[in-house]
Formats: sequence, structure tokens, C-alpha cells
Amino acid sequence: MGGFEVIRIITVCFPTALIATSLIFFGGSTPERVSAQDAEKNELGSVTLNQKADGYRGIWYMNQPSNDMYVYKYSGGLGTYCAKHRPFAIYCQQVNKTFFCYGGARKDNDRQLLHMVSCFDHSARTVPRPTILLDKKTGDAHDNPVISVDANGYIWIFSTSHGRERPSYIHRSIEPFDIDEFERVPATRDVDGTRVPFTNFSYMQVWHVPGQGFCTFFTRYDDPVKRTIGFMSSVDGVNWSSFQRLATINEGHYQVSGVGQARLGTMFNYHPNGKGLNWRTNLYYVETADYGKSWRTIDDQPLNVPLNEIGNAALVRDYGTEGLNVYLKDLQFDHQDRPVLLYLTSKGYQSGPANDPRTWMIARWTGTEWKFSKITVSDNNYDFGELWIKSEKEWRLIAPTEPGPQAFNPGGEIAMWVSIDQGATWKMQAQLTSASPRNHTYVRNVRNAHPDMVSIWADGHGRKPSDSRLFFSDLEGNVFQLPQRMEDTATPLDWKAGD
Repeated sequence: MGGFEVIRIITVCFPTALIATSLIFFGGSTPERVSAQDAEKNELGSVTLNQKADGYRGIWYMNQPSNDMYVYKYSGGLGTYCAKHRPFAIYCQQVNKTFFCYGGARKDNDRQLLHMVSCFDHSARTVPRPTILLDKKTGDAHDNPVISVDANGYIWIFSTSHGRERPSYIHRSIEPFDIDEFERVPATRDVDGTRVPFTNFSYMQVWHVPGQGFCTFFTRYDDPVKRTIGFMSSVDGVNWSSFQRLATINEGHYQVSGVGQARLGTMFNYHPNGKGLNWRTNLYYVETADYGKSWRTIDDQPLNVPLNEIGNAALVRDYGTEGLNVYLKDLQFDHQDRPVLLYLTSKGYQSGPANDPRTWMIARWTGTEWKFSKITVSDNNYDFGELWIKSEKEWRLIAPTEPGPQAFNPGGEIAMWVSIDQGATWKMQAQLTSASPRNHTYVRNVRNAHPDMVSIWADGHGRKPSDSRLFFSDLEGNVFQLPQRMEDTATPLDWKAGD
């Protein structure tokens, strides 16, 4: 059945106020446009902006003052934050463009979060003025967006929320492979057989699987534990399944997911009771080969989810007994469709050398066992990069592993590391940035990357608010800056040491 219905629902927002909201439910499988007066009408008012910015500027964000020389637990230019948001960029061969999103900032306020969408035209080697999708009404970079592209080329933006204080949104481009205009998707999810608005998700990771639709891993706060990780799916992006809890151990979890040739997998840690959410330890892995109908361990042991015991069959390594925190970075699958887990270990959450070494680690499944190997060390728990499984033998990591101008704060100088023995040993191939005025942070890989643009990130001062620039690199390690000011389509700037 095509078309849509508008259903009026009366919601009690406060004891003395009743507000009527409009929810739009579609009979078809794709969103339809409504009039400007009726579109996205809810208790928050209009959300979608579809405006053009005059350049590329990222958000600066800090978390938890530390009252020491490092000033914050973590901070900096965090437009491509955080590890639990995936992906930020996708290459589309059909139009030879890489589409990307990021947490942007207002021209007059580097701490007010705007959700931004743009693309790099590989044929012309240019970028347009980015689209301001919406103002998230916060300065919290945990609300950064993520991106997906469906089988018909429509660009989807998932606007996350940090906890339940703010709403989440889903948007879809009006035209395929186009960033100029988006419409709000009135998504619903199943709750005990009833359709309810799907308007809250944290740490969203969304994967569009050909022939299956959207598969997502994300977090719901206090459902029932503080950070409850789970899975949902949707054929059309409008009608979503119920939230399937994957683990509810102690105070909850962080997770990082990935999609292989014939499986979806997620790795996670846990927050021990009584230690606070800054403590996270252990490494677990679960996967599904039937899009969430059943879950199993890497060696095919069936699992009943949610997992709720610390010692369970999904445990990859017990870092709790080693006294180490585990900071998740990336999950990829090798050419044999076996998971490769990237993470960092340290002795505590506070910045500074007292919690060294901060060790970048690989855990890879050989078919019979997990093999662990060290890549390098860096100076902050929130240094971040992602793997690129370039070939069966050659793997690469692009990350800020080298000390930056604000040492022991998140980020630093970007390096490219290479392994030619499936992650067993690693060597730095090149340092991509040097003599930078601010730390480079959160290097994100481009999904299905074109050699001309394989990663994207931002910079920012590690100890005080600053402006934040956006960068990308090619396969050879050349770095380019997206223009901070522009009047029309522009060519990214060649980056030079000291810029």
C-alpha cells in the first residue's frame, strides 16, 4: 500500500501541558515528501535545516576536567569522534564520489554542534560547500552523526544522542548520491508488537547490507544497565525491528562492530560494578550469520543473549585480571572473513605518563585460536585510528600514534603503520603530519575507499578551546585540508609540515 497517514498522538510532556505531535507512517518502503508546513512537525519544532556552510569547521569538545596540566580527561577537535560511531565516510563507485559526515561547528562558536554532510568528487578533485543538516542543540560531540548509503544511492544520516536527554534523528537525501537536501525519516521500532517512534539511539553503528537492508549496533542507556548494547535491523530504514540486547554485564559496555562477507560481528568490553564508567576492561566478541536471528562465538558455540556473566564463552581475553583498561578502536574482517580486533590497553583513565604504556593491540582469529600482537604505543587512551585490510597479507593502520604539540592529550601526529604478515609484526611506513600547531584526532577510514581518499580526521588544541580543521589522506600518505572558508566548489589544500 502506497502513500502515508498522519496520526495525531497526544503526549503528556509536563503535568500542566498537553502537546499534540505528528507522526507520519508510510505504507511503502521509502519516505515521501510532505509540505514544508507539515514536515517534521513535533514538540521540538522543525529540525531539518538544509543550509549551506561557507567552509569546513569541526567541533571542539572536552569531557571531564582533570584539574592537572592536561586539563581534561579528553578533549580536542572531535568532529570525527567517537570510536563507537561508524562509519563517517563511504566511497560510491557509481558516481566516483566519497560521501562523508562530521560534527561541525558554527562560524561564531566552535562548541555548538552542527551535523554536516559533504562529498569529495574524485573526478574533479573538488568539494562543495557542506550541507548543514541540523543544529543538534548541544556542544556534546557524543551526538556526532554517522552515514550510510542504500542500494539505490540515497544518503542516510543517523543523528545520535548521548543518553536519553536529547532526541535522535534519521534523515535521507531527497535525491540519490546528492547532499543538497534531506528529509526526516519518521522511523518506528517494534516494542512488544507495537510500533513506537525510533527517536533515541547512542553510539550508532550502521551497516547497509545488499539484499538485507540496514543492520545497526548501538547503545540504550539504563535498559536495564547503564550502557546496554544491542542490535536492530530494518529492510527500508523506516520500520525497525525490536531492540535485541547483546550484553548486560555489571554496569554495561562499549562496543565496536563490523560487517564481513557472511557475518556481522561486534567486540565489547565491560564496566565492572563499583569502579565507575571510566573503568572498562576485558575483550569479548560475538557474531551473527543470519542478521540477528541467532548469535554465536567465533568457534560456533551458540549464545543466549543478552550475556550477563563476566566469564562467558564470548570472552577473548581477560584483561581484568591483568589490571588493564581496554579502549576499543576497530573491527575488520580479513580476506578469509575472520575478525581482526584493534584496541588499546592502559593502566588507567587519567591522562599523563603514569598510565603508560598505552599499547595498540591486534587480536586476530586464525581459524583455531586468537593471536595477539602489539603494533606500537602512544600517549593517550583516546588516540584513535582504524585498520585497512589492503590485501591478504598487507594490513595498514593510520592513526595519531606519534607525540603531538599537546603531549598526553588525545591525538598527536599521524603515522601510517604497515604489516605484511597479517598483523603479526608492524613497521611505521611514513609519518603523515609533523610540526602541527594542534593535535590531530580520530582518524576514520573511508568504507570501500578510493585510493585518493582513504581516511578523514580533524585537529584541535588538546588543552583549550580552538578552531578545528578537517583533513583527509590518500593511499600514499599525502594529506589535504578541507577549506575553512569558501564561496563555491573548491579544491582541497595540500597540507605542508607546520600548517
